[in-house]
Amino acid sequence: MKAVTVKQLKDELSYKSANELKELCLHLSKFKKENKELLTYLLFESHNEESYIQSVKEQMDLLFEDINTNSFYYIRKSVRKILSLIKKYIRYSKKKETETELLLYFCQKLKAFRPSIKRSTRLQNVFDTQVRMIKKAIEKLHEDLQYDYQLELNDLLDE
Repeated sequence: MKAVTVKQLKDELSYKSANELKELCLHLSKFKKENKELLTYLLFESHNEESYIQSVKEQMDLLFEDINTNSFYYIRKSVRKILSLIKKYIRYSKKKETETELLLYFCQKLKAFRPSIKRSTRLQNVFDTQVRMIKKAIEKLHEDLQYDYQLELNDLLDE
């Protein structure tokens, strides 16, 4: 079966009643964990972005604590897993402030991580890539926020 376009889905959904939409959402949530997580964000957490960011940061802290430091292979594998999880949470939110905040926090955690990421070219590349992503996200923010986040980024890079 071939999936239809977003416009076709939007048009079809406009003909559904509220009860039918509720049933479709519940049915959709049963198929993938990501669908259920997105619905959870939209229904319970999107109204308080600060709390959402804080909960993701706390989860990030726990994941960084659990990293196996026996070799850089395990560290890289864990860091990639953490980063993919963060990217998923950023996609749920769609807000550049959230993206900037979470990526900055990730880079701070990565830079402070021991053993140092400077001893691994691949981990340093992950860090550098995320710094570029932060810079792009900062450019799309309001001027006041740009200044604040730019200072935070400069502090991160100067350490």
